Amino acid sequence: MRRRLLFISAILLVPPAAFGQSNSSDSQTLQSLLNEVRQLRQELRTSMAKVQEAQIVIARLEVQERAIERASQRLDDARSKLTEVQGRQTHISENITRLEDTLSSADENPQRAELQGGLDDLKSELEAAKTEESQRQTAEVDAEQQLKLEQEKLETLQSQLDEIVKSLGDTAWPAPSSH
Repeated sequence: MRRRLLFISAILLVPPAAFGQSNSSDSQTLQSLLNEVRQLRQELRTSMAKVQEAQIVIARLEVQERAIERASQRLDDARSKLTEVQGRQTHISENITRLEDTLSSADENPQRAELQGGLDDLKSELEAAKTEESQRQTAEVDAEQQLKLEQEKLETLQSQLDEIVKSLGDTAWPAPSSH
């Protein structure tokens, strides 16, 4: 019974403000938790936006890689065609040299007129091959420039993705409060 009296007197003697402090402390804790949840929500929104941006850049990277493959194929084709026309030019030049040698050694060859006609045809064919070679060289240069342009676009996209990844890594998640 003595204990009960002590307890009742202790309760009556404790100022009412002490009970109010508990409510104030709880309110502050709840407000702090609410702020933390809001901050986490904002961080999550920001991160999700960056993830979506990264997905878009990744899709663009895939498209750009295909563009580079096409540009690279065009360059390979241009080089192949240039090599082909240069080989044909070499072959024609060799035939011209042989025919000129044959013509110079056969002064009164009955086929001289026919050989001269063939030589003229080969010279015309060589000129056409030189013109085609010039066109093929231009096509090769254009294809090289296009490939370089596509590679620069890819590098730009890779840089964008690197920045996004870096910013995602730099996102500082707030440490949970210890209340």
